[in-house]
Amino acid sequence: MKNNKKILSYLLALMFIFLLAGCYKDATLNLNANAVVGKQVSFSKDLVPIFTQKCALTGCHASGGQSPDLSAAKAYNSLLNGGFINVTTPGKSALYMRLTGQLSPAMPLTGASNPLNLNALVLTWITQKAQNN
Repeated sequence: MKNNKKILSYLLALMFIFLLAGCYKDATLNLNANAVVGKQVSFSKDLVPIFTQKCALTGCHASGGQSPDLSAAKAYNSLLNGGFINVTTPGKSALYMRLTGQLSPAMPLTGASNPLNLNALVLTWITQKAQNN
């Protein structure tokens, strides 16, 4: 009986360790191409502030950095003219696929943790025909 208790306590400890090891966030993924936000998404009010804070940084997606240039003044044209948006099949847009890790490298490079459910906002914006609003 004592051995059974010892074995049980080892199993419980092992399960606890596995549970703790699995409880961390290394990515925010929204792989459901039909999962959209239930409101009109504004490029200038909803997306540009996030791009400015998280993406348009020196050495990343700012002027002179990696394409697309996501600085406030250039983001819209850079995304549309650079082939990052597919309004016919929004879930296949390069921007969305990079944010969800379906296209490598996943964005952001420093941890693929996207704020304010950016993935769903971007997908909804593209589904709504990617307006410059």
